Amino acid sequence: MSGRAVILVAGGTGTRMQSKIAKQFLLLNDRPVLIHTFEAFHRFDPKIHFVLVLFRGLENQWSDLVGKYNFDIPHQVVEGGAERFHSVKNGIDALPENIQWVGIHDAVRPLVSSETISRCFAEAEKSGAAIPVVPVTDTIRQTSNKTSKTLVRDELVAVQTPQCFSHDLIQKSYEVPFSQKFTDDASVVEHSGHAISLVEGNRTNIKITTSEDLIVARAFLHGNP
Repeated sequence: MSGRAVILVAGGTGTRMQSKIAKQFLLLNDRPVLIHTFEAFHRFDPKIHFVLVLFRGLENQWSDLVGKYNFDIPHQVVEGGAERFHSVKNGIDALPENIQWVGIHDAVRPLVSSETISRCFAEAEKSGAAIPVVPVTDTIRQTSNKTSKTLVRDELVAVQTPQCFSHDLIQKSYEVPFSQKFTDDASVVEHSGHAISLVEGNRTNIKITTSEDLIVARAFLHGNP
């Protein structure tokens, strides 16, 4: 056991994709998106402990895909909750006691690089909490009522996953009640008073939430296994 775990949060049901198939099960280079995500972390650390959080009712579908694609990476499956916050908490509660460092990752980010994962865990092992970010390249305007203003682009970053934490810190942070203010795991930890360290992400680490995202991901993977 490496002392590391990753919780893959796969609560999607395909609604935004307007698909009958949950987005994590859609095919990317002839294999489900979720399998690519598993393999990205397995390449980084073959001994990493996997917890897969699935929306209720998708367990059988995942089991069928495991058989169809001869998927043999060991993992736990736990049921998701009403909000992402509750799904992550269920995943944290399922972790073995010997886990020291926890990564929490969107299951539909299959193109995360080993370098990004390594930077996140390495920084978390120093500071307790680390997330990957990339610079914002678009001009961003903040709207309020009927007015808007341009934000300073050089002061903005886009947040990715995995978001990595010490086991003790993330477990204690998730003991609070759910709040709409919790937009990701870092915001939950920040609420506990702990600072968040930023590390470099990778631009291909996109989150597949629309059919256009899937096309982009296929382009990134074109010609690669």
